[in-house]
Amino acid sequence: MKSNKKRLIVVVGPTAVGKTAMGIALAKHFKTEVVSADSRQFYKEMSIGTAKPDTTELATVKHHFIDSHTIEKEYSAGDFERDALSLLDTLFEKHDVVVMVGGSGLFVRAVCAGLDDLPKAPTVVRERLNSVFEREGLEPLQLRLKEVDPDYYSHADIQNPQRVIRALEVYEATGKPFSSYRVREIVERPFEIVTIGLNMERQKLYDRINLRVDMMLENGLVDEVRSLLPHRNKPALLTVGYAEIFDFIDGKITLEEAVSRIKQNSRRYAKRQITWFKKYGDTVWFDSEDWKGILSFLA
Repeated sequence: MKSNKKRLIVVVGPTAVGKTAMGIALAKHFKTEVVSADSRQFYKEMSIGTAKPDTTELATVKHHFIDSHTIEKEYSAGDFERDALSLLDTLFEKHDVVVMVGGSGLFVRAVCAGLDDLPKAPTVVRERLNSVFEREGLEPLQLRLKEVDPDYYSHADIQNPQRVIRALEVYEATGKPFSSYRVREIVERPFEIVTIGLNMERQKLYDRINLRVDMMLENGLVDEVRSLLPHRNKPALLTVGYAEIFDFIDGKITLEEAVSRIKQNSRRYAKRQITWFKKYGDTVWFDSEDWKGILSFLA
């Protein structure tokens, strides 16, 4: 573990496991700052449904990439890779350690290993797939992805239309599965990367997820989603917690059904997050409350 290099401590794991709290605790311990790698917390218009750190948490240690962008402009993993690496150069001038926190596997991987050189699909392909999604929903696209690229289907967040459509775009444009492009060599970074995965007993995690969803509703999730209706087709809003409430607003399902689906889809997403982080990188796993074990490991 000892190195003369600067060190990036990356805290990953499933939704609701306690990554925010652990990131803050580590940042306080090392007297440093936190870089968020959550693909939805960038957007200042999305707060309740993304479980952003609250004002007290944000005041405890300095956070970056929270409320840093507007939903009116898409912000890709490639954009984040560029901006986060530039920020890290600056932070490492005054800190030996920086903490990065996030459950968005692609964004974490962008900083830690670099992104794959994926081909761009013709606009007509994307429009056709989006048209299918709008007319028939996500299920037929999920089934198509399972057929043409079972490897990516097995660990991707298939509840995220953006991910599903992007993978199908690549296949439709090239005839090769999306997963075949995700095999390039890891880019060597000029800093040491230590990845800590947080987990807990499955039922306890599910209970935390259910409680978090209930709190989101109490805190005004429906009103937040209503305010985002003009932007509902943005990729960041085609995600768990927002897509279901849009269906409720459209009268397709009841609020009770929407809440039930958010909880179910959040649990599914948590399982896929764990799968992702176990497959990619050298993640060392700890119980989310094992503070002493984590500090001992980092020492």
